[in-house]
Amino acid sequence: MYKFKLSIITDEVSQDLERVANFAKRMELDALEIRTVWNLKPHELLPKVSEIKRILSKYDLKVSAIASPFFKADIDSEREYREHIDILKKCIELAKSLDTNIIRGFTFWRKGKLEDYIDRILEKFQEPLDIIESEGVILGIENEPSTFVGNGRELAYFLERIKSKYVKAVWDPGNDIWDPSGEIPYPDGYNYVRKYVVHIHVKDGIRKDKEHEFTPIGEGQVDYVGQLKALIRDNYQGYLSVETHWRPKKKLTEELVIKPGGEAYSELGEEASEICVRNLKKIIEKVLKEVGPQ
Repeated sequence: MYKFKLSIITDEVSQDLERVANFAKRMELDALEIRTVWNLKPHELLPKVSEIKRILSKYDLKVSAIASPFFKADIDSEREYREHIDILKKCIELAKSLDTNIIRGFTFWRKGKLEDYIDRILEKFQEPLDIIESEGVILGIENEPSTFVGNGRELAYFLERIKSKYVKAVWDPGNDIWDPSGEIPYPDGYNYVRKYVVHIHVKDGIRKDKEHEFTPIGEGQVDYVGQLKALIRDNYQGYLSVETHWRPKKKLTEELVIKPGGEAYSELGEEASEICVRNLKKIIEKVLKEVGPQ
């Protein structure tokens, strides 16, 4: 029987890692994806590794990925570029300490069409490529509409151009809802990236003209039944990592949507994430019944 491995991004529950781990165990999740913890970003967590490992061991949890902010940066700023190279190096060290080989990254803040900037982006990726190849880790590029790679088509185009077995796709069908070109997350976006996917974020929402409207998973416009069936068909072996984003009785600011993390972001997260995890599990149960034994 096919089994989905389930994870949740830490700050979608709390800044207190013990509380996050307790939540994950209670909800029968397999792993945590490390983003902000104790109001520290992933690259600031190296002094806390022993404490993180203690909590993971206590609750018998793995780490699915490091959700780094790598290259959420200005392509024209040399200062930011050097800062983000350092972020990458520290996140690799954190990943290796926590027994994961996936570091999430991006493709710089969007300033125009990807096709017009692709050569500069590829040039900027040469040093990171040298680093990840020498360290033997995977850099998972996420489709994020605030960056140059915003949808499945652009993500596939970028990966085809960069041509590295160490650079893969973090597929986020929920982010594809906000793609200005109107790409449909499943099947259209997924079909572009399916052969590259190493990690998946799960969130949901409703497409609006100029603002985000997040919903509980399964109540938005992403066809998660179709998406999960396709993952089974393609024998996807990675994690589904819940990235709730929706909050009850509260709307996240655009700044927090684009740069998630910290106490303000995590507020009401546990309540929202419990609803989203339960919804996701119901969808998985439905899909597994429909597809039968694999």
